[in-house]
Amino acid sequence: MTHADHPTKKELILKIARELSVPRFTPAEVEQIRRQLVARLGAGGKTSADYIAGVLETAGMRIVWSTKADTEGQYEEEFQDLLHFANLEDAEMCIMRLDELYRKFHEEQERAAAERVLEVARMGRRRAEMIARNHKVEPEKRAEKEEIMQWFKVWLETPDVFFDWLEARKASPDYQKRFAGSASADA
Repeated sequence: MTHADHPTKKELILKIARELSVPRFTPAEVEQIRRQLVARLGAGGKTSADYIAGVLETAGMRIVWSTKADTEGQYEEEFQDLLHFANLEDAEMCIMRLDELYRKFHEEQERAAAERVLEVARMGRRRAEMIARNHKVEPEKRAEKEEIMQWFKVWLETPDVFFDWLEARKASPDYQKRFAGSASADA
């Protein structure tokens, strides 16, 4: 239960973000938010930049991480658009595109860009996890986001076998039972 005089950390992050009134959040703004949390909450306000970025993204705010390599910058917009997955089918397409980009950057020895793809995938996993754990969200949607979280986790750990694993997962009785009504259950 939250009170106006004792907002949760997430509420405070969003309040500070609104106070900054910027069109997008770069690492500099995220750092400002992080420092203000510590200033307002003391030691209890210590928070990672990743967590703050995840809260902002989940709230629909635009996050733009500055990049060192020019090649990364040209894909930033695409990365942002990738993480809109309303259902299992969208999530599969998202991971497929992340996989393509990761392999391309890896092959071209663009280490920073390849790492950025992994960062985006970790963000996707966190976003799915936050929704999966939100008890205000309907149980069916939470189950779907939990499944998507697992997909991201498997891809991040074993990208080379992910798509074979996914086909086996989608063919499994558990998956069929849980998601047979979903548009992507038999995709």
